[in-house]
Amino acid sequence: MTEKTNPKTAMVLAAGFGERMRPLTDKKPKPLVEVADKPLIEHVLDKLKDAGVEKAVVNVHYLADMIEKRLAARKAPRIVFSDERKSLLNTGGGIVKALPQLGTAPFFLVNSDSIWIDSVRPNLARLAENFDPARMDALLLLAPSATSIGYSGRGDFAMSPDGRLIARAEREVVPFVYAGGAILSPSLFKGAPDGAFSLTKLFDRASEAERLYGLRLDGVWMHVGTPDAIRLAEDAILASAV
Repeated sequence: MTEKTNPKTAMVLAAGFGERMRPLTDKKPKPLVEVADKPLIEHVLDKLKDAGVEKAVVNVHYLADMIEKRLAARKAPRIVFSDERKSLLNTGGGIVKALPQLGTAPFFLVNSDSIWIDSVRPNLARLAENFDPARMDALLLLAPSATSIGYSGRGDFAMSPDGRLIARAEREVVPFVYAGGAILSPSLFKGAPDGAFSLTKLFDRASEAERLYGLRLDGVWMHVGTPDAIRLAEDAILASAV
């Protein structure tokens, strides 16, 4: 493995409408929905702080003023906003717009609504320890589809013994779901489309080039996608603290 990567910057995706979380998101952006008395995005930013991240770029669109106001006083990590008020750019386009603020080194990517309970070693630290830019354009944190709290889908990826990822075919069921955390190299975005597009497009391209890898999450991932899932996540957090 090449020299260890310890990202000091992160991209936090916080621009979506959170439609499945309605009615909680009718007047509040999903990143500010509280789980265990803390907004989802604060759970994420606290993990980034613990991982040594110094700057987090947060993209905003829906009810952007509320997110900016909530995070205005945050010191660690330092918050920089990527404004998508005029045009929502989806996950891929949002990162492309923010690349000048993210710099030229590999960076963490986290969804603002993705939370997990770490085991002995923090999962962001494990990502940093396992990311190898010589072999990888992206290293994704993956959770087991069958045992993740609040998740009932078919999964996203199968994983080879060496960690390379293969995306799920349309009618296939695969063991792992993307847990909303990753380390990405800026090289992943070479030749990326203009405007709004899904990051999945670039993950598929990296998979075909055998440069998309995964790391199994050590702990418990909670898919907080609906109001009902909040209670499940809070129960899991409470149980982990006992």
